[in-house]
Amino acid sequence: MIGVLALQGAFAEHERCLERLGFEYAEIRKKEHLDVPLDALIIPGGESTVMGKLLADLGMLERLRGTVLSGLSVFGTCAGLIILSSEVEGGKASLGTMDVRTVRNAYGRQLGSFSTVSDFKGLGKIPMRFIRAPFVESVGSDVEVLAEVDGRIVAVRQNRQLATAFHPELTDDLSVHRFFLEDVAGL
Repeated sequence: MIGVLALQGAFAEHERCLERLGFEYAEIRKKEHLDVPLDALIIPGGESTVMGKLLADLGMLERLRGTVLSGLSVFGTCAGLIILSSEVEGGKASLGTMDVRTVRNAYGRQLGSFSTVSDFKGLGKIPMRFIRAPFVESVGSDVEVLAEVDGRIVAVRQNRQLATAFHPELTDDLSVHRFFLEDVAGL
């Protein structure tokens, strides 16, 4: 069972990707939803500040941090990347389970949103959609850089954690989701 954090943001788009790949999912909206054994978790894009506040207010933050640090595979996109980052410029760390320093809204506001096609390590060229996107400024020694666009890091992996600054769920391409489920989560 794949958990999809459904507090806010583009969770429905990730759920459609999971359906297309034949995986069952459960929406995670309350602390007790974390009682269900999960094989992996997706943290969608959205408003990272709102998502972080909701995680804290609903009493989910520490439990989720512990679960991820205990080995739950997790995939964060855009705001999900910010939630996973240990350091956030222009904001504060939330889960902080990934050893990366991330810059929020690094490409500017909504007008700075764009789409491109670029290389993703092991997947080749894939479509990438950036919406008020962050980028990763620096990574720890255990973090693998999977993709860069214009010299900026936009996809990283640290053990069973994957994060992208872009939104693969907003394209027709399922390769990043498949990579997460098969290679990162081992499902």
